[in-house]
Amino acid sequence: MTTLFIADLHLSPNTSEINRCFINFMREEAINADALYVLGDLFDFWVGDDDKSDFANMIRAEFKHLTDSGVPCYFTKGNRDFLVGKRFAKQTGIKLLDDETVIDLYGRKAVLLHGDTLCTLDTKYLEFRAKVNQPWLQWLFNRIPMFIKRKIVRKIQMGARSDKKNKSLDIMDVTPSEVTKVMQQHQVDLMIHGHTHRPNVHHFDSNGQNMTRIVLGDWYEHGSILSCNTEKQELETRSFDTEQC
Repeated sequence: MTTLFIADLHLSPNTSEINRCFINFMREEAINADALYVLGDLFDFWVGDDDKSDFANMIRAEFKHLTDSGVPCYFTKGNRDFLVGKRFAKQTGIKLLDDETVIDLYGRKAVLLHGDTLCTLDTKYLEFRAKVNQPWLQWLFNRIPMFIKRKIVRKIQMGARSDKKNKSLDIMDVTPSEVTKVMQQHQVDLMIHGHTHRPNVHHFDSNGQNMTRIVLGDWYEHGSILSCNTEKQELETRSFDTEQC
């Protein structure tokens, strides 16, 4: 058996190829797993749990089918789906995780997070993150009519794309000292996260201890999965052109 991790799918009504790959993954692979962890940015942008569109209902249905089958599913909010809330969790059977969560991964402690909080040089984004995660602001946004929400979201997305073009790659990557700090705080030697879209397995030393940081890939060109079992952790891809996706 295996435990599966995914992140940065950026699903939307306009990503039909990625959506098909995700659905096939859920029905053919996740259904046979010990557990599934979604580490943020499942959606290109989640406008709220009151979204009743066909797309939103389709995604809900896939998670509900998975959890009803007995596979536990855990969800860490990312910078694109910070509005996923208790209603979505109740409708789908998923369990929402804290920004940083420690799990027992087949006898090895690992800290899970989306990864955006590790990018401490991106101060402008961290200011935005702090603002949109204020409970009172989310309470207010969730009571705005859906058509107004979508207009606000489009404006946010346009601003984010423009801002991203002017940032260096270094600013948008993790700060090594922050990685070490978080791992030491949780007393773990394994970290798993997404956000940076730079899939890799990093091994490094901290005070004489061997550490491992696994970065999940995005789903822009192919499906990206971290598969873990008692023997190994392996980053895998799924081609959009195969029957598997």
